[in-house]
Amino acid sequence: MLNEENSQKIGTLYIVATPIGNYDDLSQRAIATLSQVDLIAAEDTRHTGKLLSHFGIKAKTFALHDHNEKQKAQQIIDWLNEGKNIALVSDAGTPLISDPGYAVVNLCREQGAHVTPVPGACAAITAVCCSGLPTDRFQFIGFTPAKSKARQDFFIEAVNSGITSIMYESTHRIMASLDDLEAALGNEQQVVFAKELTKTFETFFNGTVSELKQFLTDDPTKQRGEIVLMLPGKPKLVDDIPPEARKMLALLESEMPMKKACGIVAEYFGMKKNALYKTIIDEKA
Repeated sequence: MLNEENSQKIGTLYIVATPIGNYDDLSQRAIATLSQVDLIAAEDTRHTGKLLSHFGIKAKTFALHDHNEKQKAQQIIDWLNEGKNIALVSDAGTPLISDPGYAVVNLCREQGAHVTPVPGACAAITAVCCSGLPTDRFQFIGFTPAKSKARQDFFIEAVNSGITSIMYESTHRIMASLDDLEAALGNEQQVVFAKELTKTFETFFNGTVSELKQFLTDDPTKQRGEIVLMLPGKPKLVDDIPPEARKMLALLESEMPMKKACGIVAEYFGMKKNALYKTIIDEKA
């Protein structure tokens, strides 16, 4: 149900998550909200129109996308101030997650307008929960860069973060991205590939980057659709080297080989010698 108290005074902007494939995933609250708002801001009004039609929802929609949202933001504020309730949706999933809407929500917060979420599907979360990768800590890092060198740096930074990384990739760029992943991190780099989540041809693949490339080459149809890539973080051998230990290493390094210095520091601070040495070498590299 909409917030009646707010609708009598000032409108509310509802950030409404929509299905990423299976229409049955649209929540009852989302259906009620979309049915009752005065306006729906949609990334693609034709795409959203199909969803609304499926549920028999008759609502006035207007386009809100990357190219016009800064211009539309103040208009939305004005409508909210007139008491209109507005829903913001993207083509699929949770708005603002690599989709338009940031400029609008940011301006609403700056001007004190009421913004509330209507949660639901998100491709990144849907993918990682079935990936088999650690989920105690993870990061969503958006779409991979368009250029090769930037992509390689992107992949290296993701793995070196030490935690699971989730990213989106486009159909026409997936093979080039996997080439860059292999160039940056080697053909044995582990990767999880997911596509067409919740749809008829939903696919998950866990393996090395070379195995994934072969899997997609053997059946090029699997390169099509909405794609999520996930990379495990490189384990850190030593989670935290105390500043005092680093200071001692710096002093000893000028007097003896690094491996011997690490042995002395590890013994003094109760650390594992080989792990400390490997961490320091990796940092220097």
